[in-house]
Amino acid sequence: MHRRMFLAALVAAAPPALASWVRKSPLGNPCRPGLPDDAEVRAVLARTWNGLDPTQVWDAHAHLTGLGDSGKGVWISPEMASWKHPTLRARRDFLLNAACVDDAPAGHVDAAYVAHLRRLLDDQPAGAKAMLFAFDHYHNDQGQPEPRHSTFYVPNAHMRDVARAHATRFEWVASVHPYRADCVAALEQAAAEGARAVKWLPTGQNIDPASPRCDRFYTALARLNLPLISHAGAEATVKAAHEAYGNPLRLRRALEAGVRVVAAHCASHGKDLDDRGRRVPSFDLFTQMMDTPAYADRLFGDISAMTQNNRAAALHTVLARRDWHPRLLNGSDYPLPGARALISLRKLAIDGLLDADLIGPLDSLRNHNALLFDLALKRHLGKDGQRLPVDVFQTRRFFEPA
Repeated sequence: MHRRMFLAALVAAAPPALASWVRKSPLGNPCRPGLPDDAEVRAVLARTWNGLDPTQVWDAHAHLTGLGDSGKGVWISPEMASWKHPTLRARRDFLLNAACVDDAPAGHVDAAYVAHLRRLLDDQPAGAKAMLFAFDHYHNDQGQPEPRHSTFYVPNAHMRDVARAHATRFEWVASVHPYRADCVAALEQAAAEGARAVKWLPTGQNIDPASPRCDRFYTALARLNLPLISHAGAEATVKAAHEAYGNPLRLRRALEAGVRVVAAHCASHGKDLDDRGRRVPSFDLFTQMMDTPAYADRLFGDISAMTQNNRAAALHTVLARRDWHPRLLNGSDYPLPGARALISLRKLAIDGLLDADLIGPLDSLRNHNALLFDLALKRHLGKDGQRLPVDVFQTRRFFEPA
């Protein structure tokens, strides 16, 4: 079920005490500590790491937010705390539960978010890391920030500081709006401070990737050899006022400027207009671009969130297209793997993408460590004997080129 529809229906039936109810519900993350003491789970984890070099495993798509109570500049829209906006409020509560910080003491949610994510990573072998995304404000066409249109804001400096404080487990990704007057200077500063890439969500930030306004930013990205990770396709988590900007075809301007571009989620949800004005699946447009020879060394896709119910149909193609595999990057879209309602293991098994015998141990793992669950699930996906190869998960080479 579409996330937006699911949350709206849930709120209509739930009492105002939703936040405290979520964790105890069948749809909530129970957030159990440690790893399950279970032989089947241990066998799944052994197969998950078989052939992987943990020092090369960087989760290429992870979010670090909170409620803004750390004094580090994190901000979320007041609408997400108000029952006047029930869908946004429910979305916030489910995301906090997915990140296991819904029971954190008041004033300590931001810190609990960092601590819990660090704990999840510490259940992985030494060297494995997550790349934490900053998130710039929505900006108007004149390049001025407009928080009233933003869903949340995570400053570059906060991501930098968290990554530095936990350097064995975190890398960081900057977010710079290209309409800002200081966008090039801000990008250069982020690169100098260790940012591995830049993250955009065009539909929610008012960024048209096909606009000439982005040209100076693209020139700087290419010069600095920093990749652009841009959401592609429809968006269902943040307020998305500009759905057309998620069209994968709008990323061609960046590619033609020499930028390495990662189309997040492989544009696996929603529909967009093709070059003939027809409304087609966004994934079809991603496919068209991946099959364009001129983009072979610059266009990539991340497979974050692709096991979710509204995206999983595209996995059949992703698994079958072995020619794409060197250009695919694994990411979790954390904390979303902790939102149980979004991923149906049973449906993946019915669709022939997962061995039904793995439903039990994977579900048990999900209750303890959503990050490891996401990795293990994707390592065990298969169709007609075809699985995702090791290099899809060993993403460090992409973000730390020789």
